[in-house]
Amino acid sequence: MSITVAPIGAVDEAAIEQAYQIVAAQVAADEPDFPPYCRQRFGTLLRDPMPGNEPIHLLAHLDGEPAGFLGLDLPQLDNTENASAELAVHPAYRRRGVGRSLLAHGLGVLRERGRRRVSAMSRAHLPGAPDRPAPASAFAASVGAVDALADVRRRLDVTGLDQAKLDSLLADARARSTGYEVLCWRGGTPDELIADVAYLDGRLLADAPMGDLAWEPEAVDAERVRATDAVLKARGKRRYHAGVRHAASGRLVAWTLLDLGASADWHAFQQITIVDPDHRGHRLGLLAKIENLRHLLAHEPAVRAIDTFNAASNDHMIAINEQLGFRVADRWSNWQLTL
Repeated sequence: MSITVAPIGAVDEAAIEQAYQIVAAQVAADEPDFPPYCRQRFGTLLRDPMPGNEPIHLLAHLDGEPAGFLGLDLPQLDNTENASAELAVHPAYRRRGVGRSLLAHGLGVLRERGRRRVSAMSRAHLPGAPDRPAPASAFAASVGAVDALADVRRRLDVTGLDQAKLDSLLADARARSTGYEVLCWRGGTPDELIADVAYLDGRLLADAPMGDLAWEPEAVDAERVRATDAVLKARGKRRYHAGVRHAASGRLVAWTLLDLGASADWHAFQQITIVDPDHRGHRLGLLAKIENLRHLLAHEPAVRAIDTFNAASNDHMIAINEQLGFRVADRWSNWQLTL
């Protein structure tokens, strides 16, 4: 049995396709209620990296057959001692050392680049079996990684939305948020809002529970927001935003985002929701999320399910999501390995 590991070049279309097929097979097997893994997104990971990130992609062959993939992101602007990873082994080639070979090769690359930590995310249990740990959990623990932050995925069944309850919640939020107005937009960030969006985006890692993950807040500016917008457009993301503007100051003080990938029109992710600390206590998070949910559904009538991830300790955001109808789907682990 022979395992080889080699880097994937940004223009190596054959290797990119082989790696895509591996990850797509892994998602279909391990995350069966997710949409198909997006080919357009995967094809842009090397050609259009996120601003401030250097991607390194590795492809493993087992006896000449493509069997495993490791994607590494190395931040260049913040968290320059860290890296994040995505590891996938084709279900047909598991338990043959492919994952360990990829990891060993990847860790060597990270050490050469002066990285001290690498993190990755995985489902904690087998689908539909909360009492049975997923293979990724055993693998991560066996190589010395620690579960640094527990996440919970919740799903909103859009077909069962309680519109009367949403109306009541929205009325209450509006009553508590006098002096604020809601703005909705699609796609990239309008120029007049970009500085405020950059500020709010940069607060995320400072405000959200991070457990034992050693990640520092990011310095986000308008240039970085514009570059991120361009990358997400290239990846086929359809994005729906709602922001809340403080009338007296003219500043955007809350922001939430929903997005869809190019592979499925029935599924969306609830992404960031953030409220400036100086403006909390006015139900702005709830206000923005309800307005944006209805904004999304007005333009994307095929959406049936929306997933969101929250740290298990993020009681405030969990309470808002559960008011909207999100229910627990499964639990995930954020693994951190110190090199």
